[in-house]
Amino acid sequence: MTKCYPTVSEEYQKSVEKAKRKLRGLIAEKNCAPLMLRLAWHSAGTFDVKTKTGGPFGTMKHPAELAHAANNGLDIAVRLLEPIKEQFPNLTYADFYQLAGVVAVEITGGPEIPFHPGREDKPHPPPEGRLPDATKGSDHLRQVFSAQMGLSDQDIVALSGGHTLVCATRRGPGLRDHGPPTLSSLTTLTSRSFCRERRKAFFSYQLTKFSCQILFSVHWLKNMLPMRMPSLLTTPKLT
Repeated sequence: MTKCYPTVSEEYQKSVEKAKRKLRGLIAEKNCAPLMLRLAWHSAGTFDVKTKTGGPFGTMKHPAELAHAANNGLDIAVRLLEPIKEQFPNLTYADFYQLAGVVAVEITGGPEIPFHPGREDKPHPPPEGRLPDATKGSDHLRQVFSAQMGLSDQDIVALSGGHTLVCATRRGPGLRDHGPPTLSSLTTLTSRSFCRERRKAFFSYQLTKFSCQILFSVHWLKNMLPMRMPSLLTTPKLT
C-alpha cells in the first residue's frame, strides 16, 4: 500500500531544511539527543487509533501536557527549542518537535530518517495516561501499542530500542526512568562513545542469538530429527 503524505509549499520545505541545520548545531552543542528523541516520542505516543485523537500535533508545548507525570523534564526540551522555533514561525510545532527527534537520531550516529512535513498543530492536549508505563509488563505494552496505537510487537521492540539513548544518562527521583529533570542529566554519550556502546550491545545480542541457535540445533539433531526423519541418519550400505 502506497503511503500518502501531506504536501507543503517550497518555502515551507526550505524552512524545514534550515531548521534542521539549526537543530543539528543545538543538539550537538548541548549534547541533548535523548531529550529531543523523548520529546518526539512522547508527543507521538499519545495517539489513539480508535478515536483518532492524540499524537504528534504540537500539543506538548502546553503546560497541561508537560504536567503529565510521564513528561517530567520535557519542559527543558521545549525551552531549548523555542529560540530556534521563533526563527521559523511558518513551521508548525507538530513538525518542529518531530524534526528534532529525527535530528537526534542522526546526531548519535543513527541513519538519516526521511522527514515528511505537513502536521497541523492542535489546540488541546490528549488526556494523561496514554503513554506506556515502564513498571508494567508485556500485557500492558501490547494494550498500549497494539490496542491503542495500532502497532505490532515488532514496533514495540523498535520503539523500546530508543531507550538505549537515555540509558546513558544518570537516574534519579525526578524522572521515573530517565534521571532527574536537569539538562546535564538528560544528555547522552558523545556520538563516538555511543556508537561504541551500540556496537558492543549489537555484537552481544548477535553472540547470544548465535549461541541460542547452536543450542537449539544440537538439541534438535539429538532428539527431534531421529524421530521425524530417521532415514537421514541411516548410513546407506555400499553394494
